[in-house]
Amino acid sequence: MALMHAILPAGSPIYSLMLLCGIAWGAVYWFRESKTDGRVALIYAGGLAGAFLGAKLAFLFAEGWLYLHDPNRWMIWLSGKSVMGALPGGWAGVEAAKKALGYRKITGDKFARLIPPALILGRIGCLNAGCCKGIACSFGLWPSVEVEIAFQVFALAGLWWMGRRGLQTGQHFHLYLIAYGIFRFLHEFLRATPKPLFGTSGYQWIALATAAAAVIAYRKRAAK
Repeated sequence: MALMHAILPAGSPIYSLMLLCGIAWGAVYWFRESKTDGRVALIYAGGLAGAFLGAKLAFLFAEGWLYLHDPNRWMIWLSGKSVMGALPGGWAGVEAAKKALGYRKITGDKFARLIPPALILGRIGCLNAGCCKGIACSFGLWPSVEVEIAFQVFALAGLWWMGRRGLQTGQHFHLYLIAYGIFRFLHEFLRATPKPLFGTSGYQWIALATAAAAVIAYRKRAAK
């Protein structure tokens, strides 16, 4: 959820609540799974740490550097974060933790279904905080947050359907990242984010890189 020029000094209580609910949503599943294998809680912790780090680094790469001379730069740098960085960061964190712990089970299918509800909660927080707005259109501002929520609803329905049908087993997380990366690349043109890279934003390049990495991971798993 990239922070734009407007900063909320006191923060948004609804935004913070939705963020905590999103974290708790994932924690419930992971800690239930940890009852049978204690390593699962550590894997969740690794994913959470990776997600927070990725969210921060994505913001700094995409737009944080633009505020270098802004008098409020430290507040902006501390507050800024992006879900576009949280997803690949969390993925990397989970994979690193699994490798370190010698955990070989595939967790992506169940994990994929946890993401859309958490991001929907986060975007509800965005609506309350007034961030992540769209560009000006003939009918007003593009409803960027509402469109993102709609994507997550359709993604959740698709993941649930594949799970019920037993389709693409073991690939759901990769497919979600591919779909979201492509969606976010295209949708970013309608979001009011800085686009200093030849008319594109840093988030678009992160989105493409995430989708490309997911395609590679998909093909590697399919070849096994």
